[in-house]
Amino acid sequence: MNIQNMMKQVQKIQKEMMVEKSKIDETVFTSTSSIVSVQMKGNKELIDVKIMSDEITKDDIELLEDMILVAVNDVIKQIENETENKLGKYTQGMPGIF
Repeated sequence: MNIQNMMKQVQKIQKEMMVEKSKIDETVFTSTSSIVSVQMKGNKELIDVKIMSDEITKDDIELLEDMILVAVNDVIKQIENETENKLGKYTQGMPGIF
């Protein structure tokens, strides 16, 4: 195979990967855990946390903290799955690239 053609192919794949990564970075993912909802961009920037309750007692604070953790971790998993689905064809199972 011609090195020049191979380099062009690599550059084309790299450009496609960057376009897909850009789309993922701008996508907003949402996760809700009981009374807590979080939104995070694909670049893992947390953009919104909503607590869907008018009255929270002191006793609810620990539970609320746990719900926030669950929701944030879930939305991160969504982003990682989307990244793997979109970019896995380029990395062919090499974890940790994105």
